[in-house]
Amino acid sequence: MKKNILLSTGGTGGHILPALSILEHLKENFNLEIVTDKRGVKYFPIDQKFILIDTPRLKNLLLLPFNLLLVFFLIIKSINVIKRKNIEIVISIGGYMSLPVCLAAKILNKDLYLFEPNLVLGRANRFYLNFAKKIFLYQKDLKNFPKKFADKKIISKPLIRKEFYNVEKNLKKDNVFEITIFGGSQGATIFDNFIKESLTKINKKIEVKINHQTSLENMENLKKYYSANELNSYVFNYENNFFNLIKNSDLCITRAGASSLAEIATLGIPFLAIPLKNSVDDHQMENAKYYEKTGCCWILNQNEMNQIEIDDLLFKIIENKHDYNTKKNNLKQFNENNSWKELNNKLINIFA
Repeated sequence: MKKNILLSTGGTGGHILPALSILEHLKENFNLEIVTDKRGVKYFPIDQKFILIDTPRLKNLLLLPFNLLLVFFLIIKSINVIKRKNIEIVISIGGYMSLPVCLAAKILNKDLYLFEPNLVLGRANRFYLNFAKKIFLYQKDLKNFPKKFADKKIISKPLIRKEFYNVEKNLKKDNVFEITIFGGSQGATIFDNFIKESLTKINKKIEVKINHQTSLENMENLKKYYSANELNSYVFNYENNFFNLIKNSDLCITRAGASSLAEIATLGIPFLAIPLKNSVDDHQMENAKYYEKTGCCWILNQNEMNQIEIDDLLFKIIENKHDYNTKKNNLKQFNENNSWKELNNKLINIFA
């Protein structure tokens, strides 16, 4: 008889996409239910069923009493879900949004597994770790990881979507250098300003094609800017077919969320990371530094960057084929022995 597993996730694509990857890995061998919050719904396929548990943030002191009461009721709801669905294992791929489900798993004495994709242990996972059975990590040494829980570590390959494995890039019909810029569906103002100026200058010397993610509010302005400067561009906010958009890119310019970097690296695309400067515990910088140490990317520190620096670096990346090709070769070596089947077998055996 198949075991019943509950996946808890929510918030950003960095949490939802790994959860959907687990779902894909385990769906043939287990009965799976998935819980998410309102923010995570937009990342789900249209036909994906889910249970909504919308956990509030506990940062607002004025709303704290109300939100704590709400969390209490969500714990009761989570307990009912686990009992009704006869859940045996709970897997959390999220931060604070998984609090009610994780506490319900603790109360009901269910096996709780955590996933931490970042190179810094998240604060929520640090709390859940006290009563979790195991935690999946992409690297053995994690910043802020308590030594007393070392025996709970399971080192795993990154959780990415199946289509990102074994991709054969389409043969390009031209020599246009294609760049994809993305910083989340809320956009990244620094990408909208500095990067577009650099690309305009580059396009006067080297023809480039631009795919640029921005906020809904800025879409029309950015489209008009690229059109006025005669750049071949596609401006978008959220792209359901993001895999097909990105797979033929020659370069990505991105923040440094763990899931995004893992997907880009698996596709073998060199990237320029500009970590979010106010990410919790500076985890995005730690994520980017890991790939920089393996010679797979470039990093710009948002606190120190300026227009001249960005111009110079992007010209160097595009014109210096030796440096660019070195990073492509490093990515190829990085991806050796990285297969969907290997990870699939590992996950099935762990949860069986």
